Amino acid sequence: MGWLEVIVLGIVQGLTEFLPISSSAHMRITSAVFFGNDPGAAFTAVTQLGTEAAVLVFFAKDIWRLLATWFRGFTDASVRRTDDYRVAWLVIVGTIPIGVLGVLFEDQIQTVARNLWLIATTLIVFGLLLGLAEYLGRQRIELNQIRPVDGVVLGFAQAMALVPGVSRSGGTITAGLFLGMTRPAIVRYSFLLAIPAVVASGIFQIPDVFAAESAGPTGLQMTVATVIAFVLGYASIAWLLRYVERHSVYLFVWYRVVLGAVLFLALSQGWLAAI
Repeated sequence: MGWLEVIVLGIVQGLTEFLPISSSAHMRITSAVFFGNDPGAAFTAVTQLGTEAAVLVFFAKDIWRLLATWFRGFTDASVRRTDDYRVAWLVIVGTIPIGVLGVLFEDQIQTVARNLWLIATTLIVFGLLLGLAEYLGRQRIELNQIRPVDGVVLGFAQAMALVPGVSRSGGTITAGLFLGMTRPAIVRYSFLLAIPAVVASGIFQIPDVFAAESAGPTGLQMTVATVIAFVLGYASIAWLLRYVERHSVYLFVWYRVVLGAVLFLALSQGWLAAI
């Protein structure tokens, strides 16, 4: 893997990880179009450590408060009645589906799920679902009003992002809007929900990145890509939180549909290889 590819993919990861357009799909497409290869699911997972580090820094106060409240809840019954304690548990419960499914379908995720025909399909289908959720969603429920059953639904919605093209934030935002949550509330929750799964996945797959010594990135290249993803990911978080307070998500819906259609055209004309 050359330096140009490493830098470009780090930029793509940082810019797209938190937007509901699927960073894994963009990493896969970018590599196929400009470099004629697939960086692999492991490379994507490890660079996500950079963007999740951005979440940890951006939401440091919220994360610390939730963790402190969760631990205090084990010994203080009054704490167990607070919103923070419940949200902390909802993040834990919502992480279970992606953890279990990620282990069960690891081989498929790293192979057949990265087929560009499938990615083109998921970009369009889940883009249209996002638009439908925006249109039908009541947007009345705030973060502190999420029910346990909602946490489970949102957890399975996040798990769908194991397939490139679905989008981790896109899946949770779509489900959250269907459940009646406000855009700012579901976006913030999707950031918190992603932390345990993404960090665990990235650490677990670090050895896989360097397994193919001749084609994989060096340690320095991996570090540079991750740092780039961190810096741009931090900026992306700040932008998206401001954007969804004032705008709908239709911009992302149109983008996904157009990108998916262009990808279908490129594949049907033989301009790109699906695998």
